[in-house]
Formats: sequence, structure tokens, C-alpha cells
Amino acid sequence: MTTDDLAQRIARTIRQDVQSSAAYAIQPSAGMVKLDAMENPFALPAELRRALGERLARVAINRYPLGKPELAAALARHFDVPAGCSVMVGNGSDELIDLLSVACNVAGAVVLAPLPGFVIYELSARLRGLRFVGVPLTAQFELDERAMLEAIARERPALTYIAYPNNPTGNLYDERIVRKIVAAVGAQDGLVVFDEAYQPFSSRSWMPHLAAHPHVVVMRTLSKFGLAGVRIGYLAGAAALIEQIDKVSPPYNVSALNVETALFALEHADVFAAQAAILRGERDRLSSALAALPNVTVFPSEANMILVRLPDSKRAFDGMKARGVLVKHIAGLHPLLANCLRLTVGTPEENALMIDALEASL
Repeated sequence: MTTDDLAQRIARTIRQDVQSSAAYAIQPSAGMVKLDAMENPFALPAELRRALGERLARVAINRYPLGKPELAAALARHFDVPAGCSVMVGNGSDELIDLLSVACNVAGAVVLAPLPGFVIYELSARLRGLRFVGVPLTAQFELDERAMLEAIARERPALTYIAYPNNPTGNLYDERIVRKIVAAVGAQDGLVVFDEAYQPFSSRSWMPHLAAHPHVVVMRTLSKFGLAGVRIGYLAGAAALIEQIDKVSPPYNVSALNVETALFALEHADVFAAQAAILRGERDRLSSALAALPNVTVFPSEANMILVRLPDSKRAFDGMKARGVLVKHIAGLHPLLANCLRLTVGTPEENALMIDALEASL
């Protein structure tokens, strides 16, 4: 088969929207201070690494993984999922978003979310054939109450995502507006998905309210808990609703090694809680240090990231990268993010290097 033959075959068999799109870009980071992806910067203590290695060595990797129910039960206990609700486990929250798109893809279904927000909401909706409607935030990255309520009434979305806190802005939305959105979606027979990926760093959660709002689900990931490499996400909600969504989940989508690692982490949750406490303190210290720099606008955050606006974000990003510090340049994602960088909160040493690199790159 010639190159031209293959090109023609691709043109015939691969969807046009896929051909015209770009793959999700992951920045090369070898040798850099990596502060671009909201990862937990702390490794496990040596004694826990040894214990985990011994435990994983006993896993029967010759068998298909059967541990999802055990992990779901452990997650429900540890994170205080309300009575009458249940948990399903996915291969990271990205897969759970995709499973929601599959399960809710009824005729004419719409997915609605504030923008700027997590890009996978829109990507999953479009790839699964649902119509995506984005509603711009205000200039201060707050929910636009009127625009959101009008869009819900007009579009009657099957799924409405509320990132809580929001990525990439880091803020928690006004609770009064959030409750109005929950009520409006409920009146239109839709579902609300609270994406609480950054729950370890946030002061509020919708988990305690699930029993009173059966059309609401809470989605979380263990990535920000400290297990980004393990790819575990979970979805909590009314048991009858989770049962339906879980029907479209592949039977062996989470590996036995990942399940065992997650169970081990929950047994040592105090270690990860201490790490999160350090990062919350570093976030506050970093915000103050950034605000002291000239011509730097710092936005409030309840996540392990800080959004900043600069006079020239491209110059700052390039300068920081040249100095060995990698952050996320997000100015092109949405007009509201013009000249913005997203900075992950790292260790005290990493944060000091980041501040120095940014100051030298302004």
C-alpha cells in the first residue's frame, strides 16, 4: 500500500472532525521543574514505597481485575458518601466524563458547562455526538447567573458540569448561584455533575448534599490526592442513577495494580492529608509572593493551582521555560484567559524557583 493509498483510506474511514482536530498536547518536561499539571509534588516516604512494592508483588496479574467493588466500597467509606448513594470507579475522571456522555446520549442531548473550564467536557461530548454549549464566565471568572439560567431553560441540557473548584481558574463559584443552577437543571429533568477533582484543597463540597438532590452526582479523582499515575476516578450519586451509568463501563477498565495501589493509599490517607495541608499553606504563601510582583494579577484559588495575568504571558512562559521551570500557558484557550498562566503549587523549594523564574521573565 502506497502513502497515497493510505491517505485515501484514512480520508474514507476516519471521521472528518477527528482528522481536522489536534491531539491533546502534553508538554515535554524532562529535566524541568514541572509545575504545569497540578500533580502532587511529594513522593511516598521510603517505608511506604517498600510496603507498596511488596503488596503489589502479591497481586495476581495473570487474572482479570476484580477489585472495583472493593475499591468503590472503600471510597464510599473514606469520603463519607451519604446513605442511599453509591460509587462507581473509572480509569480516571476523563473516562467517567466519557461514560457520562455515552450513558446520556439520548436524541438531541446537550452538554452544558461554563467556560473557560475543563476541556474534556467539550471534547468528550463532541466525540460522542452530543451538542456542547459553553456559557462564558464573568470577567472575574464567576458564574454568569442570568446567562446560565437562560441557557438551561433554552437548551434543557442532559448534563451540566460545574467544576468545583474550576480548572483552569482555581476558584469556587458563588454558592447562591450554584444552588439556583442545581434547581433549574432539576426542573428540566437533567443531571448536574460536580467535578471535585481538587477536593483535597477546597473548603466546600457537594458530597453532603447528594441525598437531597438525586439528580446531582459528584465526580472526583485520586490524581490530586497524590496518585496521578494510578488513574483512578470515582462518581458518587443516587444508587439507582449510578447503577444505570455503570452499565456502560467496561468490565475490566481499572487494572488490579491500580486498584491495589488505591486501597493502599486510602489505608495511609493521613500521609496524603498532611501533604495536602502543606500544599494549601504553600498556595497561600505563593499567592502573596506573586501579588507582590509588579504588574501581576493573582486570582483567588481553592485548588493546587494559581491563575495569574501578566502584561505578556508568552514572554513570561518562554522565559520561565528557558530557566528550567515549566508552567501552563493558557492564554489561547479562551478570550477571558488573555495573557494568563496557570501555575501549579509545588514544594516550597519548587515554588521559590518558580517565583524567581517568573520575576526574571516579566
